[in-house]
Order: sequence, then C-alpha cells, then structure tokens
Amino acid sequence: MSSTTLNETYNDKVVRQFAAATVIWGIVGMLVGVIIAAQLYWPEMTDGIAWLGYGRLRPLHTNGMIFAFGGSVLFATSLYVVQRTCHVRLISDRLASFVFWGWQAAMVGAAITLPLGITQSKEYAELEWPLDILVTVVWVAYGWLFFGTIVKRRVKHIYVANWFYGAYVIAVALLHIVNNLVMPAGLWKSYPVYSGAVDAMAQWWYGHNGVAFLLTVGYLAMMYYFVPKQVQRPIYSYRLSIVHFWALISIYMWAGPHHLLYTSLPDWVQSVGMVFSLILLAPSWGGAMNGILTLSGVWYKLRTDPILKFLIVSLSFYMIATFEGPMLSIKTVNSLSHYTDWTVGHVHAGTLGWVAMISIGSLYALYPRVLGLQQMYSVKWIDAHFWLHTIGVVFYIASMWIAGVMQGLMWRATGDDGTLTYTFVESVAATYPYYLFRFLGGVMVLSGMLLMAWNVIRTYGMTDRIVPVAVPAPAHG
Repeated sequence: MSSTTLNETYNDKVVRQFAAATVIWGIVGMLVGVIIAAQLYWPEMTDGIAWLGYGRLRPLHTNGMIFAFGGSVLFATSLYVVQRTCHVRLISDRLASFVFWGWQAAMVGAAITLPLGITQSKEYAELEWPLDILVTVVWVAYGWLFFGTIVKRRVKHIYVANWFYGAYVIAVALLHIVNNLVMPAGLWKSYPVYSGAVDAMAQWWYGHNGVAFLLTVGYLAMMYYFVPKQVQRPIYSYRLSIVHFWALISIYMWAGPHHLLYTSLPDWVQSVGMVFSLILLAPSWGGAMNGILTLSGVWYKLRTDPILKFLIVSLSFYMIATFEGPMLSIKTVNSLSHYTDWTVGHVHAGTLGWVAMISIGSLYALYPRVLGLQQMYSVKWIDAHFWLHTIGVVFYIASMWIAGVMQGLMWRATGDDGTLTYTFVESVAATYPYYLFRFLGGVMVLSGMLLMAWNVIRTYGMTDRIVPVAVPAPAHG
C-alpha cells in the first residue's frame, strides 16, 4: 500500500452523491406513500390501473423508504463519518463509485419490478432473486470499503459510531442472504427454500431485525456522531455508549417472533420474542438518553438551531417507538392491537419520527461541509421544514393510534349471547375519517421534503468550485 501524503483529501464525492440520492428517493418514496394513503380515502381513484393498485404500490413505498431513502442516507453518513473519525480517505474511489451506482441500479430495478407485480411476496423482502444478488454484491463491496477504511485508519481508537455502522453492515448482510435463499424458477420467479411456520419465522427474524439493524443501529451511529458534533460537546457518557452497543446487538436479534403472536408458531417461541422485546426497552432508552443528555447545560441551542431540533426530537420519537414496541409485544396488548392501524401508527412513529428526522438533520449538518460551506442556503427553511415534518408526523400517528384502538375494541366487542357486536364493514366505516388525517399528515411531510430539496439545490448553487476537505496530518510524523 502506498504511503499517504500530508495533502490527502477526503472522498466526499460519493457522500454528495448519496446525499442527493437520499433527497430524491425520499420525495419518491413519500409521494408513493401519499398516493396509497389517498387510495384508502378515495378507493376508486386508480381503479383499472394495475400498476397503481394498492397492492403494487405498498411494497414500492416500503422498499423506497427503507432501502432507497434509508439505505442511501446510511451510505452517505457512514462514508462521511468513517473518513473523519479515522482521519483517512476511503480505500478506493472506484469501489466507492461502484457502491453508489450499483445501489442506485438495484433501487431503480425495484421501482420498475414492484409496480409490475414481480415480487417474492415477503414483507420488506419483495425483490426477486436477480435484484437480490445485485444487492448482495453491492453490500459486500460496501462492507469492504467501510471496514477497509477502518483498517487503514491513522487513529488507534475506533469511535463508537463506527461500531454501530459496522454492526449494521454485518447484520444486514446476514439477514438479507439467509431470508432470500430461494430456488429460481425463471428470470423473475422463485420459491423460498423454507415452508410454513419456518418460512414465517425466517421472514420475521429478517423483518424485525431489518428494523433493528438497518433502521435503528445505523441511525444510532448518526446520533453518536452528529449530535455531539452539532452541540459541540462530547457525548454525555462514552461508557454508556459501549454498554448501549453490546446490550442492543445482543438482545435485538431475538425479538422477531413478536410479529407472530397468536399464530401457528410454537407458543414458547412467541414467549421468547415477547420477553426479549420487553428487555429491549432498557438499552433503547439508555441510548436515547445518552444523546439527549449531551445537551446538558446548552439546551438554549435548541431555540436557534433547527438542525439540532431535528436530531433531538428524532430521539423523542425513538423513545416513543421503543416504548410502544415492547408494549405491543405483550400478548394481552397484542390481542387488541394486532392487524389494526395502531401498528401502522407505531411503525410510522419510528420511521417518520425517528429515522426520517435524524436522517434529515444529519444531511443538513453534513451537506454544506462536503461543499466547503459553513451552513445551508436557508436556515429559516430548515426551521420551516422541521415544523412541517413534526406536525405532519403527529397528525399521522395520532390518527392511526386512535383508529387502531377503536378497531381493536370493535372487533372484540360481543353481545350477551356471545355474537360479535359489529360487522367488519362497520369498523371500516368508523375508521374512514381518520384516513383523511393520515393523508393530510403525509402531505405535510412530503411538502417538507420538497422544501429540503430546494434548499439543497440552492446550497449547491452557492459554490462555484468545490474545494476538497483535507485529511488531518498524523499527530506523530
């Protein structure tokens, strides 16, 4: 390996590319979400158009938000953070370019095949085997790029954010490969190697740990870097961050069966999932408090820094979602909540409240820096985006919480003779008004994303020439 020169610069081109892709995919994914929310209120709006049917667009929305939006921001932030915490450039510019274009190709493939009805019909794992193979190849390249950069580091210590990024890279590779083991039966058709309850168990081991390691662990890495950076203080407790890491990755893997309560899954497996879900509350809240308490003594910064508002309020939603998840995994509570819109509200408290908000805050923090600027084009627009997004999320999740509890109570209500009090269609009619509030909340969130896109474009236009950021020289020659 050639020796690094003192005038070496970071590879921020791939960070800028993934940051731009995040904003684009965010708009696309949220737009699809708004369309399917509208379909619930105006169910005949796309009648006769197969590729715009709810069943086709729903997996497009989830894959678009989780993997296209969520994946892109994880790539952007991890490749930004690993260089700056290791004081070294990425090991290969060509490999970085392959990771970007390969991932975008896989996401475009998803955007084409899913509306055409080409699907494995496994939640969050709908992509057929050719795209799964492409995702695997890109992910291995990404892992090589990330861990290779850590190996090459000039700083002996590995900062805790990289522990979280590393865990998410390894775990997502394991989850993706095991759950997508199939027998191809044509170019766009396959059958899983598992069957029955085993298939369901493998799917929700994957599905819940996709939430755990892609949508939680990776974003906690963002918290551990961008919250202290924005506050300009060290993390509240570095020791707690290490305990948080080991507790979280040790416990999370076992919680998947709580998606399969009251099914044909063995009862003892359901109970194991419930118990581990309850234990998860401790490391989840411990980690969130570690981020929030970093503001001790400087809470006033929240008044004037909208980026910090995004980062800290995201942790509030993380605490809501990680309290609600263990609660919903309790069998008696789950008997009321399962299959209702309460679950939809819970999921979006986590995704729109936690994931999207910390992603947006992190992008606002890093984007001007990779352009050689001090801040975004308009701080006022960031503040407006924060309020649009926050109010939209509250509209969305509150309407779904109310609708879900109402559905559960109506479905279990019985008369003195033991017959059901309400028909299913009566519960649908009672839910109908809440879908309008869900739609309006989604429109507000999407509007904020469009405002962000315009802010990003104007920020990019502020610089005539991007000056590469220099890697700090080694402390000892």
